[in-house]
Amino acid sequence: MLNRVILMGRIVADPELKTTGTGVSVTSFRIAVDRSYVKSGEERKADFFDVVCWRNTAEFVCRYFGKGSLIAVEGQLQSRTYQAKDGTNRYVVEVVADNVSFTGERRENAGSYNQAYGGNQTYAAPNYGGNQSYQQDVPQAPASYQSGSNSDFQEMPLDDDLPF
Repeated sequence: MLNRVILMGRIVADPELKTTGTGVSVTSFRIAVDRSYVKSGEERKADFFDVVCWRNTAEFVCRYFGKGSLIAVEGQLQSRTYQAKDGTNRYVVEVVADNVSFTGERRENAGSYNQAYGGNQTYAAPNYGGNQSYQQDVPQAPASYQSGSNSDFQEMPLDDDLPF
């Protein structure tokens, strides 16, 4: 069985960090995802999806994303039912996010991360330990060879006996 969802859209309202009774961090927010087609004479339409993040991913989202931020979300669809205050049964489908990513745009409170690491970075549940700051858990940006020269590479011997 396969249950994977990848979405990219804008956050509709500022995410709010909450804590369960057992001390687990959680946040939920809604993203607006533009449809890829537009009927002539009409405005572009969007679909709205509910997203839930747990633990370190929730803390990360609340710290670096806000209303209007462009976000990429990867996770699983999950459905559940609950009873509303008026006694009616409700059915919801939401994305439970495993990974969230910056999408390359710069935002004030994410500026230091994007400037240091070039934006468009994927972030999967960091390991927040004790009193360590977030910056210690940020993955290092990969080396870039765009400005390199041919002397940066070694000649590989040509061998006609390929193993495949």
